[in-house]
Amino acid sequence: MASIHWALLLFLVQLPILATSSAHSDGNLTLWCHPDQAAALLQLKQSFFAAETTATILPSWQNGTNCCLWEGIICDASFGLVTVLDLSGYGLNSYGLDPALFSLKSLRRLDLSMNSLGDYSYNITTAEFERLALLTHLNFSNSGLDGQIPIGISKLVNLVSLDLSSHRVSDYDDPTSAGDSFNHLREPNFEILVANLNNLRELYLDGVQIMSSSGEDWGKALAKYVPHLQVLSLEGCRLNGPIHHSLSSLHSLVAINLGSNDAGPIPEFFADFPNLSELQLSDMNLQGWFPQRFFQLKNLRVLDLSSNPNLSGHLPNFPHASSLYTLRLEGTNFSSAKPSSSGNFKLLRELTLDGKFLSMDFLSSFGVLGSLRQLKVSLMDSHKELGSILSWIGDLRNLTSLELYVCDFSWTMPSSIGNLKALRSLTMFDCNLPRPILSEIGNLIGLQKLELSDCKLHGSMASSVHNLTNLRSLYIGSCDACGTMPAAIGYLRNLRRLEISGSDFSGSIPSTIGNLTNLKSMVIWYSQLSGPIPYAIGQLKELTHLTIFGGNISGRIPGSLVNITQLTELDISYTHVSGHIPAPLFALPKLRYLNLGSNQLSGPIEEFDAPSSCLQLVSLSRNSLAGKFPKSFFQLAELVHLEINLNNFEDSVDLSSFGRLRKLTGLDLSHNKLSVMIDEGNNSLSTSLFGLDELGLACCNITKIPSFLTHLDRMVYLDLSCNKITGDIPKLIWERWNNSLLQLNLSHNMFTGMQLTSYALPFSRSLEVFDLSSNRLQGQIPMPDLSSEYLDYSHNFFSSVLPNFTLYLSNTNYLSMSNNSINGYIPETVCNSSLDVLDLSHNNFSGPIPSCLIENARRSVLNLRENHFEGTLPSNITSECTFQTIDLHDNKIEGQIPRGLSNCSYLEVLDIGNNRIVDTFPSWLGELSNLYVLILRSNRFYGSIDGDIGNHKSRGYFSSLQILDLALNNFSGKMNSEWFGQLKAMMANFNGSGDIVRATNLNGMAEYYQDSTEITYKGSYVTFVRILTTLKAIDLSNNRLEGTIPESVGRLVSLRVLNMSHNGFTGEIPTQLGGVTDLESLDLSCNQLSGEISQELTNLTSLTTLNLSDNQLVGKIPQSRQFPTFDSNSFEGNLGLCGPPFSNPCGVSLAPPGMARMEKSSNVDIILFLFVGLGFGVGFAAAILMRWGRIGKWFVKSARALWRT
Repeated sequence: MASIHWALLLFLVQLPILATSSAHSDGNLTLWCHPDQAAALLQLKQSFFAAETTATILPSWQNGTNCCLWEGIICDASFGLVTVLDLSGYGLNSYGLDPALFSLKSLRRLDLSMNSLGDYSYNITTAEFERLALLTHLNFSNSGLDGQIPIGISKLVNLVSLDLSSHRVSDYDDPTSAGDSFNHLREPNFEILVANLNNLRELYLDGVQIMSSSGEDWGKALAKYVPHLQVLSLEGCRLNGPIHHSLSSLHSLVAINLGSNDAGPIPEFFADFPNLSELQLSDMNLQGWFPQRFFQLKNLRVLDLSSNPNLSGHLPNFPHASSLYTLRLEGTNFSSAKPSSSGNFKLLRELTLDGKFLSMDFLSSFGVLGSLRQLKVSLMDSHKELGSILSWIGDLRNLTSLELYVCDFSWTMPSSIGNLKALRSLTMFDCNLPRPILSEIGNLIGLQKLELSDCKLHGSMASSVHNLTNLRSLYIGSCDACGTMPAAIGYLRNLRRLEISGSDFSGSIPSTIGNLTNLKSMVIWYSQLSGPIPYAIGQLKELTHLTIFGGNISGRIPGSLVNITQLTELDISYTHVSGHIPAPLFALPKLRYLNLGSNQLSGPIEEFDAPSSCLQLVSLSRNSLAGKFPKSFFQLAELVHLEINLNNFEDSVDLSSFGRLRKLTGLDLSHNKLSVMIDEGNNSLSTSLFGLDELGLACCNITKIPSFLTHLDRMVYLDLSCNKITGDIPKLIWERWNNSLLQLNLSHNMFTGMQLTSYALPFSRSLEVFDLSSNRLQGQIPMPDLSSEYLDYSHNFFSSVLPNFTLYLSNTNYLSMSNNSINGYIPETVCNSSLDVLDLSHNNFSGPIPSCLIENARRSVLNLRENHFEGTLPSNITSECTFQTIDLHDNKIEGQIPRGLSNCSYLEVLDIGNNRIVDTFPSWLGELSNLYVLILRSNRFYGSIDGDIGNHKSRGYFSSLQILDLALNNFSGKMNSEWFGQLKAMMANFNGSGDIVRATNLNGMAEYYQDSTEITYKGSYVTFVRILTTLKAIDLSNNRLEGTIPESVGRLVSLRVLNMSHNGFTGEIPTQLGGVTDLESLDLSCNQLSGEISQELTNLTSLTTLNLSDNQLVGKIPQSRQFPTFDSNSFEGNLGLCGPPFSNPCGVSLAPPGMARMEKSSNVDIILFLFVGLGFGVGFAAAILMRWGRIGKWFVKSARALWRT
């Protein structure tokens, strides 16, 4: 009896396990899995890491337990072998497929879709799929694997279903982060892939680029090798038509999707497939008439012809009800043959239409759509029958989802939208919504999802939302005239998701937001909302995602955020939030992602206690945080990525301390005041940080490359710039990391050599950034053999470049080789590149400039200054010119300025100074509204500088110009009295230190390129490596201009520098100059100016440099304000001047002065770094190299006269 009791007890204990096992094996008891398969699965698990916002991965996969009971696993009931591995949508990340996967030879179903399993370094072609010979179902769709489809898949002869498609997930409710899948099919080609797959029934290759495959190729291959195919989906595969008739033999086809290809026309034999239930042919450039007999297919449920604007057709009259459930016709030219009321679309549940071709006759041909649940109508802007169409929509009382695109409701009111009481989802895009329409929307009390994108709202949102108490999702994106964010939003207590993106809501976030206690996700993205984050936000206890990105949100981070214990993702970045970071944030129990970057946070980070923290990513970059490096960070055992770069932390940090963070893959300590200590004797770091593949140690006071890096097999991002590293750049960078490296920055060090075996660096992936600038590298410039987006070799000692270097630039947007000693020519093949920024300045390049560089002006920056280029500039510049900067200063260019530059409407900087141009003043450039720097100095320009000002007045004439340098030319004649009055950018008052003027449309490269200029400033020739908006300068010196100085110069109130010296100006100095109160440097010397120095000039209280010498001025020198600070050099050469600083008092006749002073000639190069402070809103820290030459005035005048001839 006791033994029976024990047996019964044992049975009861095992019963739950047996029941569970049964569920995993189709009703059969589960055996223990094989130890080798369990070990392989555990090895596979080790290769995965979780996305930032997901839970711990695969928690049931534990050593010592039965793998047949693990999630995603099904085992064979007879032998305990793993037959199914399904981890679809688990949010897994990895760096490729672990080889352990291919040891599971018993697998019949393998599904790893909807994950991110690959990166740039993983070569999928090496995967051994052929070992999984028993597979019948393989699904890697949206798995993030990149590259060629492995040939091993073509050997899986038992496959019934194959899905390698790569459509992105767009549903915002999906918590996974899925990537694309395989992206091309070349070798094996399509025919080789399917040649052995005779059992295949389902083939999904959406998004896979099927290279060099015509409709005949792939059509014949399918007909020959896959005769029983039922599902064919090749959307977006770059297929070229026409579709071969051999495909007509596939009578078993049930579903066809060939959308987003150029594979037309539609073969009519598709209508012969008796079982066809789904036909998707969207965006195929179909033309002509759509065959009506497709509508007669009795099994057809889905027909998608959308986005074929040249496709026409009629909706037929059916003798019986159509079988269609889904019909998509938006972007087509469909109409009805004649009105019908037969009710022939009674089963239709989804309908999409193009408003451009809608008519009430067409709509009536659908009959009564009693089953319709989803309707999408686009392009109804200013439709003549809009009112009737909206009334028709309003009669669809069973409609649950409505999407309206481009609709102007101001043409008709009321809209009947308010009749749709069954509506649960409403989406409006680019609609004009007057107040009554907003009120109607507010009456849809059953609405659960509301999306308004790019709409113009006329009225308060309060009237639209306060009744929508069933709303679960609210999205308002890029809408205008939103007004204030309504406090009534607090009534939406069922709201789960709130997103406000790019809309112009004003005011602050209302405190009633705290009433949304069911809210799980809140996103405020680049809105105009201002003020603090309300303290009431801490009441949102169910919130898991909070993002406040960009905009004008300010104040402190509310301490109440620490009450939101469900929070997994917190992103408050690119705002004006300031103050300290509440330390308890780091200890929130479920927080995995914390981004507080690019704010105004300050102060130290207090130490915190968070031994069980789940934090995986912490980004605090681009703030003003200071103090010691927080040692508490070393408690964050789950930390994967840490960014504290661009702050003011001041400490000594031992790099080996990060060895405690064994899951760390990304670390950035750059640009602080840290001294990072590298313990070269510590070999454990290479094993503890074996997963590290992103490292930023810029400006960390290190003197050598950390030795542990030599043990890492992969690196994606490495920034060691701005340190004191000497010696050679190690070869491991191009030999070991050539498959993985994306960004490499070794600039601003003291490297002298590179351990190279070839000047073509063997990177097997295109680099994003490759920066070796500001070192001491010599010899020939090495080029990555696959084109990089950003290449910077500037400020080194390179002397040559590969003769065919332009062949390595196919994908390069930014190339700088400036400030080297490179000789040679620019090959014409440079124009085959996609360069947006080309900077070869300060070298020894010679020969002509390839004409295509300027003619095909689809780049933003061309900087070739200070070389030896010669020849003329081409005149045929494309009307699509996108130049923003052209700098050809100091070369040997001849001829004229190309008139085609008038096509360059984006041009901001044009510098062709110090060349041999012979031309008249280019007044036609005055119509370029973005031009703010024009430098023509030291050429052979001649004639008047007036142009025809009258013709430009209405359009603006050099309206943005802030730096104009015409010095050292042969300009002559009188200046128009209104010449200065056209320069509007110099007429605006400006307070402050000024922003840096920079190009803004450089394909993401604006942060890397900065315009510079050289002008005569305070008597010296100065190089400004940054141009501020406050720098306004005019230099007309050393020409033959004459007549009076126009009084309109006094309207240039923001002018800082004015040099009109060495001309023939006569008359008095305009008293209006006294109104240019920002003027710091004024040089009117060596003219024939007469009269007294006006007392109004003493209003120039910013003036630090004044030169009025060598004129015919008379009378007393003013003595108030700035004038007593100027010495006699500012006034000498004017025989009629008296009083200090001269020794002759006024009213006393003195003997003529002796020999005139020697003229001072300077040529000074000053590299200026601009900081807020003195002068024109800036102060200067200057390193000056001066070459002074003192020459007698008679010699200078003689030389100038000779030069002008």
